[in-house]
Amino acid sequence: MMRMKTHEPRPQGQIRQLRPSDLAAFREHLLRLDPESRRDRFNGLTDDVFIASYAARCFSEGATVIGYVENGEVHGAAELHERPDLDPPTGEIAFSVERHLQHKGIGSQLFKRLIGHALALGYAQLRVMTHPNNQAMKSLARKFDAALTFEDGETVGSIDLSGMHMSIVTQLPTGDVIEAFV
Repeated sequence: MMRMKTHEPRPQGQIRQLRPSDLAAFREHLLRLDPESRRDRFNGLTDDVFIASYAARCFSEGATVIGYVENGEVHGAAELHERPDLDPPTGEIAFSVERHLQHKGIGSQLFKRLIGHALALGYAQLRVMTHPNNQAMKSLARKFDAALTFEDGETVGSIDLSGMHMSIVTQLPTGDVIEAFV
């Protein structure tokens, strides 16, 4: 018997940096995370008050937040938080994608964009922390060459950005192309 493979449609949203005016949409995204996704994102149990406060801090404390936005709603996010206490210049990263959009490549797209921002900001290293059972995050981190270790009950990933470069190609309405390297 022949089995036909069905293909789900690719997500139709946009990956972009969130603006200050996107704070409410970012907060709503975090509040929509199911209990398991919340635990994976925050390494433990959290309530709605904590999440609302956390979202506000991301924007007020200068974190870079990249979002997956579809129909005006944020359904996935990647965060880049400066760690001035670490040397070389290090950014700590975190990811969240709503359950119905997980395993569709959105996390990888967010990760790529976040690496580009980290390079543009001059970071030499990225750090990601998660609980040991978060297989999706560990798999995503490995995909981007993270060295994973186990510290104080958490899985810690480190990504060395030295030697990485990014190019940005922009096509103008006139057809001219601008290319920049970081």
